[in-house]
Amino acid sequence: MRSLSRRLLAALAAAPLLTGCFASGGEASSGDGAQGGSRLRVALAFPPAEGLSPYGADATLLSRLGVTEGLTALDANGAAAPALAESWRRENARTWEFTLREATFQDGTAVTPAAVSDSLARATRAKPVPAALLGVTLTAKADGSRAVRITTGAPDPVLPMRLSSPSLAILAPKAYDKQGDADPAGTATGPFELTELNGATSAGLDRYDDYWGGRAQAPGIDARFIKDGTARANALRTGEVDIAEAIPVAQAAALDKSTLKETATTRTTSLQLNTASGPFKDPKLRAAARTAVDTSAIAEDVFEGYADPGAGIYGPAVTWAEGKRARPAGRARPARPAGTTITLATYDNRPELPEVAQVVQQQLQKAGFKVELEVREYSRLENDALDGRFDAFIGARNSLVDTGDPVGVLAGDYTCDGGYNLAQLCDRKVDSAVTKAEGTDDTGKRQDAAMAAEAAILGTDAVVPLAHQGIIVGVSTGVRGVLLDPYERALVGAGTRR
Repeated sequence: MRSLSRRLLAALAAAPLLTGCFASGGEASSGDGAQGGSRLRVALAFPPAEGLSPYGADATLLSRLGVTEGLTALDANGAAAPALAESWRRENARTWEFTLREATFQDGTAVTPAAVSDSLARATRAKPVPAALLGVTLTAKADGSRAVRITTGAPDPVLPMRLSSPSLAILAPKAYDKQGDADPAGTATGPFELTELNGATSAGLDRYDDYWGGRAQAPGIDARFIKDGTARANALRTGEVDIAEAIPVAQAAALDKSTLKETATTRTTSLQLNTASGPFKDPKLRAAARTAVDTSAIAEDVFEGYADPGAGIYGPAVTWAEGKRARPAGRARPARPAGTTITLATYDNRPELPEVAQVVQQQLQKAGFKVELEVREYSRLENDALDGRFDAFIGARNSLVDTGDPVGVLAGDYTCDGGYNLAQLCDRKVDSAVTKAEGTDDTGKRQDAAMAAEAAILGTDAVVPLAHQGIIVGVSTGVRGVLLDPYERALVGAGTRR
């Protein structure tokens, strides 16, 4: 089995420190960009679940298509890099000043401190709260003609990383209605402007010629939402699309190797167990489920070497984690399942997940559980999963996608007030450990605290990490400049062309 950790280290060693992106096969656009060129045809795995609202799961769709931007981005090492803010400084424990670059919104109006402050204020009032702002209060105020001063309720040492979240994209004032909803069409700042959305089927984007980073080299994007992985691979094979994200492992061997771009990611596939109701409210049955799962078999047989066995919430792509990982304590002794019936759910947008679920189903049944498996498209599954209507749920989660901060996913996914708490976990020790990590400033100490919180979470057996996976992007041989991002926030940028 190939080691993702070795591949990631090699990739990071070779990667240029770009402004919030990861490049492959091309250069970013220079000042003028291309005068002609062909529109890019892109197949995405996830259709919009919320009408391309910038505050929820659709936020990364917008950033991957080059529509939206935040004040900051993440560089190849996961550190905050300039985006709409060209620089920043920390004035005191709770206040930061961000200096804006000269830029315009896609409606032609200027990106001003007042507009940025209003956009961030809108995000703080969004329902549900964006994951990047869980447990965080902030206020933003214009400071002169170029600066925004942001003050947080408590010291927030990772605020520049937090502001890189796709859910905190900056939009023009006209984007917002009286109900608090936001429309990114023609109101964002990226190199491509959303001009058409056809439900969950397709979207059209045109080049925004006044993009601050230089005119994009492609005149536009025709995006299709194809949830079936085999169909995405076939669309690439037959030349219907130029770029297809998340090529299934099973389809990779049938494609020309020159079209396959492997990316190590910080994504972990996990089994989430419902701790609030049903059989897995009993920690002894959760322990029985954990001990029944063979993660090595999943990594080798399902992912065919494009994954490492589950080691924790953070995988090998978070390169500092393994050396700091603490052993979970306080785990319950496994009980005998004795025919206990459970419902296990997953989604088919990521083609390996149904197969993972079938393997886990067999392993749990061998241990004595009776397992009813349910597979749906993600947008038809999310609400039920968040409401705790399943006993167990298998999902793939990028641990750094929301904020770039390793503590962010812990607060969002495993605390009592977490907005994406699929395990329905509410544990005093876990909340205390996460709170301690959130309040730690020093980078090394914050990492130590994050790993202590991870150990506390794993000790509850609310989550069973199954595999730390890479992804395969299909790219036609004539396409250059596709962005291969371990944080899965970027795919198409100003330099992407064919």
